[in-house]
Amino acid sequence: MSLPFVVMPPGDGFLGLPEEDAVNYAEAKAVIVPFGLEASVSYGGGTAAGPAAMIKASHQVELFDEDLWREPFRDFGVVTLAEPDFPSNNIAAALDILEGLNRQLLAEDKFPLVFGGEHSITPGAIRPFLDKYPDLILLHFDAHADLRDGHEGEHYSHAAAMRRVLDHPTVPVVSVGIRNISAEEIPFLEANRHRMAVHWGKDRESWDMEEITAPLKGRPIYVTFDLDGFDSSLMPATGTPEPGGFFWNDAMAILKAAGQAGTFVGADINELAPIKDFPAPDFLAAKLAYKILSYGLAD
Repeated sequence: MSLPFVVMPPGDGFLGLPEEDAVNYAEAKAVIVPFGLEASVSYGGGTAAGPAAMIKASHQVELFDEDLWREPFRDFGVVTLAEPDFPSNNIAAALDILEGLNRQLLAEDKFPLVFGGEHSITPGAIRPFLDKYPDLILLHFDAHADLRDGHEGEHYSHAAAMRRVLDHPTVPVVSVGIRNISAEEIPFLEANRHRMAVHWGKDRESWDMEEITAPLKGRPIYVTFDLDGFDSSLMPATGTPEPGGFFWNDAMAILKAAGQAGTFVGADINELAPIKDFPAPDFLAAKLAYKILSYGLAD
């Protein structure tokens, strides 16, 4: 098979699988797409190193899942692409490259899981999904609403990620954990409440799982997970850490319920900015990736 991308050796890729447990590209359902775009960060930097840190940390993730009571990677198979070349100073052009990668993967019935990079990756990553799934819905974990119509002169800024998604008139978004929104974003939010459900971080203790998952039922779901959605005490390794966020078990409960309500068809995890000699956030991101795949693809 001639591929338009390079597949990493399994021992170097996500989960660091030995040859006897690995599958080839044709057999794999899940494909990890490293895409460390860092072009519009507005506070801390370092997201370009996020994908490599997640892959490295994933080699320490236990393959047995105590919730599913098996090694779920055996249900779906996973391979990892080598990070493609893209222009780091041109977000629009980089997103076109990511769109092309995901379009090829979807054409071959794969489940792309993109490792960012900053959150600006999402509008490019989802374009092929919108073509393939007319009733697609986004499940959006984040501290920030990301509804600015561009930021600091950049139309595709990470601060505009959901606004650029919502440029597509048919796609709805369920946002979880939001606790940072600017006055300029409020008019757009209020005008689009018919296709935006926001579950605010301030209300975490009273979140209703049925309410969160109701719009997802029976639909194809794309999960976009900005790691700053986690409380900053748990996830300090991100460019815009925010207090008042959700914790691991909160996220797992929502992901599990969402996977049961609808069908995960793709995902991205973004905004990891690794901290030297502090691997815990990298490991959290890697385990999160395994859980998204497991709740979405395990039999």
